[in-house]
Amino acid sequence: MQHIAPILLLDNTINPGENSLSLWARSVRVTDYVIVAGSRTRAGAYVLWSCYIETLEGAQFIVRRRYSDFVTLRDKLKVTFPRSLASLPVLPPKSVVWKFRPAFLETRRQGLSYFLSCVLLNPEFAGSAIVKDFLLHEKV
Repeated sequence: MQHIAPILLLDNTINPGENSLSLWARSVRVTDYVIVAGSRTRAGAYVLWSCYIETLEGAQFIVRRRYSDFVTLRDKLKVTFPRSLASLPVLPPKSVVWKFRPAFLETRRQGLSYFLSCVLLNPEFAGSAIVKDFLLHEKV
């Protein structure tokens, strides 16, 4: 009979292991949004999403990004980490007709929050230059 080693669970938030050195976020949420008005007919209007991030050390910060920034982030991660596509969820869909309706925006907020959590809480993605660029460089 073959001996199977027991499963060992570790809390890497206290003493990070070799595989979790890139983890730095404790929690990630897309908390709300603001519609930035364009013209009177809403031409040129867009939505800014507020991304709330708390680090393992307890620091908190908010970045505001457009949906297109999330698309760019996902596209770059797909190219850079082709073997990790299963860990990269799809983004919530677009809608030309419903894009400023509260129910659609709430569904999109939840989808973006899930996506960003999967990215920032994954050690393979979290320490990448792509993620740092998404978080640290002002977009709008």
